[in-house]
Amino acid sequence: MGGILVIAEHRQGQLRPVSIEVIGAAVAAREAGGERVTVAVLGATPAAFVDALKLAGVDEIVTVRTQTDAFDPDTYQAVTHALIEARKPSLVLLPHTIDTLGYAAPLAVKGNYGFTTDAFGLARDGESWIATRSGYGQKVNMEIEFPGRASVVITVRPGAFKAPEGAGTPEVSEFDAPALTPRSHHESFEEPAASGDVDIAGADFIMSIGRGIGEETHVEQFRELASSLGATLGCSRPIADSGWLPKAHQVGQSGKTAANCKLYIAMGISGSVQHMAGMKHVENIIAVNTDPEASIFSIAKYGIVGDIFDIAEELRGHF
Repeated sequence: MGGILVIAEHRQGQLRPVSIEVIGAAVAAREAGGERVTVAVLGATPAAFVDALKLAGVDEIVTVRTQTDAFDPDTYQAVTHALIEARKPSLVLLPHTIDTLGYAAPLAVKGNYGFTTDAFGLARDGESWIATRSGYGQKVNMEIEFPGRASVVITVRPGAFKAPEGAGTPEVSEFDAPALTPRSHHESFEEPAASGDVDIAGADFIMSIGRGIGEETHVEQFRELASSLGATLGCSRPIADSGWLPKAHQVGQSGKTAANCKLYIAMGISGSVQHMAGMKHVENIIAVNTDPEASIFSIAKYGIVGDIFDIAEELRGHF
């Protein structure tokens, strides 16, 4: 039958934002292959999520009634496998989350499907799909092919794709979940402890610092500047790896994606491929660097060839 199948995630009665991003990945992939996009949602009352899934580019929403709304890896694996076998999609997209880590790999092994994780790029080569992901500690990007696989399962990196804009009018259908006795049951849900003092993915204004700050002692003045500007302080990987800022501040493929950022100021950041991938959706990027050949200028809307400390001083004088 073909097509692209997305498995949506929800938690505590709310559709997870990453599910919408994965639908965005499916809609973008549809432009390359021309295949229908189907979104499946599992739960005790899956119809409750239908309206939120009626997005532009979605052709069909499939509701699957299960014993509980809480995530169960056995249930998701069994249902997704049954959907793949019944509909024969060429591409199955899942969010790259803690939930999919519990069932994506066993699903691929059971069905002998093509499989890769944490992809941030999708492309079509004839009848085959190609996924782009990082390797060797985020030092290189790799294109993954799936020769001889009729169906390919890919987990998609959060923040890598834009959510679809506008509403759609997909058809809604039901799918019967296979008989299953889960090996575990849900007791309760507890929010995890905060991993840092910032929310890079949710910030709309970010000022990031890179190697150009020179020394750890200079971090505090840029933290104060970011605060006075109303910006969230981010950083490139070398700053986080050196321990000058917690990992939660890092922007990039191995850090956080600036998924909702409207304005990004890059101070002393040369612009590695990995860092620039972390702000691929930002429309307004201002780069400050003493090197006029710095890669960051290739994606910046505005560029300043100058000393970041001089620019920082000018900014302090106006705020």
